Amino acid sequence: MSVMPTSPVILLLSGSLRAGSSNETVLRTAQAAAPARVRTVFYEGLSALPHFNPDDDAEPLPGPVAGLRAAIAEAAGILICTPEYAGTLPGSFKNLLDWTVGGTEICDKPVAWVNAAAPGRGEGAQATLRTVLGYTGADITDAACVRIPVDRSTVGADGTIADEAVRAQLARILALLADAGRPDLRRGAGAG
Repeated sequence: MSVMPTSPVILLLSGSLRAGSSNETVLRTAQAAAPARVRTVFYEGLSALPHFNPDDDAEPLPGPVAGLRAAIAEAAGILICTPEYAGTLPGSFKNLLDWTVGGTEICDKPVAWVNAAAPGRGEGAQATLRTVLGYTGADITDAACVRIPVDRSTVGADGTIADEAVRAQLARILALLADAGRPDLRRGAGAG
């Protein structure tokens, strides 16, 4: 009897607290367009995270922090879509990332982001993401970091982008992250 491999899980992290934001729209579209071999999990706990305090970054962790770290640990990769606020990350999302620094769950984990802002915007958030993720030891998958501005006229009643080219691009990003998170592919990349 052969054992079917489990589908890699890609954790979807939105940096926006606003319901129906462009960032949530991109991630919900990625979820809808995910290749059959990839599972996605949309992280819903951003607003529940306590303010980061190094004194609290010890066992037992606050429940929402333990949940965040468990979700990261279970994922093969992470896809982020966050707005820019005042030239950098929104405080609530930076808080989420601060909670990952003291753990090891994100270390060497493939991570990418989608910039949903109009051209010429969002670069400050991207730069901050790259810096903070560097501190966490995350493995930034540059080929999966893209800009997909959200045209609200292409968003359907279900809250996802109907444009097939966008959906295909998001499916490719998820596949890249899933493959980057496979230890057998990472180790065997140079083997011949």
